[in-house]
Amino acid sequence: MLKKRIIPIILLDGFSVLKTINFKQRRNLGSPITVVRTYNTRNVDELILLDIDASKQNRPIDKFTIQDIAQECFMPLTVGGGIRTIDDIRDLLSKGADKITINTHAIEKPSFISEATNTFGSQCIVVSVDVMEDGDEKYSVFSKGKVVDGLSFFDWIVKVEKMGAGELLINNVSRDGSMSGANIGLAKKISALVSIPVIYAGGISGPKNAALVAMTNVSAVGISSIFHFTDATPKDCRLAFKKLGIPVR
Repeated sequence: MLKKRIIPIILLDGFSVLKTINFKQRRNLGSPITVVRTYNTRNVDELILLDIDASKQNRPIDKFTIQDIAQECFMPLTVGGGIRTIDDIRDLLSKGADKITINTHAIEKPSFISEATNTFGSQCIVVSVDVMEDGDEKYSVFSKGKVVDGLSFFDWIVKVEKMGAGELLINNVSRDGSMSGANIGLAKKISALVSIPVIYAGGISGPKNAALVAMTNVSAVGISSIFHFTDATPKDCRLAFKKLGIPVR
């Protein structure tokens, strides 16, 4: 079995780190350089950095901010936010990003997934999908602050894989920032539907809950709030994984 990954997710509003609740309430957490330096000392597997305002403001994530962060980052770095062109991807890779994640533009133009993977390789392209729980085990794709009409969540992730994406990042909007517990059933369904690696994020309540997510077929657990607002660390998560017999990096 491949070793599971623990991946902190850092959200930006352009230049500052923030934490959201359900993608609405915001709390500013300061400089991304400071946060990255902290994670350097904690030997995390990877970092994901997402500018959540970029698409709304019709701009890509700032490449010079990425350059500054990448120079401080000792682990693989995935970045995303407002990416719409091949040149956007090329610029970010040239500034130190290892992988790119696309979300909004993938929904608007699915062929961009294939265009990106054909240009840079599937291992470089992560497609991020924001999901909203509708109750009764129904799920919807969420984008630009609302549910996307006419787009089935499960059909979409299957299509994303067919279009060539190398990895899926699933953000559970309904549980974002809540620390109320991950949707284990959803993680199971997603990882059973696709064969590409899946990163599940949203609602992780603590190290044991992260380990329960990792017991599904997901490849990685994306975590943010418990690292910012509790005493839990990536090391605590690794220990929880090991207690359940889960191979971890």
